[in-house]
Amino acid sequence: MSYPLQLIPMFGMVVFALGVIAIRLKAAKKPTNARKILIPPLGMSTGFLMFVYPPMRIPLLWGLGAFLAGAVFFAYPLIRTSKFTISHGQIYLQRSKAFIVILLTLLVVRVALHGYVEEFVSLQQTAGLFFSLAFGMLLPWRVAMYMGYKKTLALLPGAEKMEMMK
Repeated sequence: MSYPLQLIPMFGMVVFALGVIAIRLKAAKKPTNARKILIPPLGMSTGFLMFVYPPMRIPLLWGLGAFLAGAVFFAYPLIRTSKFTISHGQIYLQRSKAFIVILLTLLVVRVALHGYVEEFVSLQQTAGLFFSLAFGMLLPWRVAMYMGYKKTLALLPGAEKMEMMK
């Protein structure tokens, strides 16, 4: 029995999304720090190397449009629902059901639009567009989280601050 090649990446996306959700739920039980907030967008930014490969390239305006769509439609709700708390002298990110809903919505949007978008651009360009959309969600959200973390850090007594900066 032969399956279309497009089902393989789609299955991979579902597994990846569920893995990210599981990791985020587990991470919410541990204190956070600046490094944990800033490393994901830095790590994800290496994905822009895909555009070195010519078939992956998309017009700049398409990439900016996808980035802005991610920032407006996906990052904003995450920014509004990401809050920090102090417990036992440490900073925790409160769990947000919005994160799970938004990640699943992003997955559904990608799967739903995949076939439509692919009628106009190649499979590789579709991947580049959705990567730009996801990065547009992640970067503003993490920058806002970092600013919220810094404000919460300022509320801690001095000794704990030094420990949190490590």
